[in-house]
Amino acid sequence: MIGPRSTEQRRQDALYRLGHDVDAWVATTDTDTGAPRLTPLSFLWHDDALLFSTTASSPTARNLAANPSVQVGIGLTRDVVLVQGAVEVLITVPQQLGDSFAAKAGFDPRTLSTAYPYFRLTPRTIQVWREEDELAGRWVMRDGTWL
Repeated sequence: MIGPRSTEQRRQDALYRLGHDVDAWVATTDTDTGAPRLTPLSFLWHDDALLFSTTASSPTARNLAANPSVQVGIGLTRDVVLVQGAVEVLITVPQQLGDSFAAKAGFDPRTLSTAYPYFRLTPRTIQVWREEDELAGRWVMRDGTWL
């Protein structure tokens, strides 16, 4: 067994995963019923934030617009990055950002006939761990600041 990674190594591993992974599990809450919803969405890591897009009529989009507090899981259960933060709804994005999102996600919301707003998640906390021996030092970001 190698032992737990340093905070700096975890930070670097998290940044790699954020930059290279394509999909995340997005956990939202229905503000009317309190019902949880877990949805897989493609994402782009850009300017220290996650960018998602989903159809405006979906329960996930309604939840994100009504309750901006969100948690996202990226990676495998034995190599996870958990991001918690606040979401901002963006009806449009600059051309270059839209192009980057489309290239990474494999689809371009701007070309679809139904409304697909973007959702920008600014992290407040990020946790990273692989095994039980890394649970104690799993926080790599708190209050929006990298540790």
